[in-house]
Amino acid sequence: MKKDIHPDYHMIKVVMTDGTEYETRSTWGKKGDVLKLQIDPNNHPAWTGVQRLLNAGGQVGKFKDRFQGLNISTK
Repeated sequence: MKKDIHPDYHMIKVVMTDGTEYETRSTWGKKGDVLKLQIDPNNHPAWTGVQRLLNAGGQVGKFKDRFQGLNISTK
């Protein structure tokens, strides 16, 4: 293997969305850094099977507001 081409592999702390913490080895950040997750297996629909609407009508409403004068049929 070539020398000095691999990133530093060190311990970091990961904080899940529910506040639970664990330590793992990673190349992210530097030794002792804390990685706070915004999406994790506790709340992501891919793992929970529960779908939530975070911004109901937000993007559709913006689209309609932007193009309302074009008289486009939505059927």
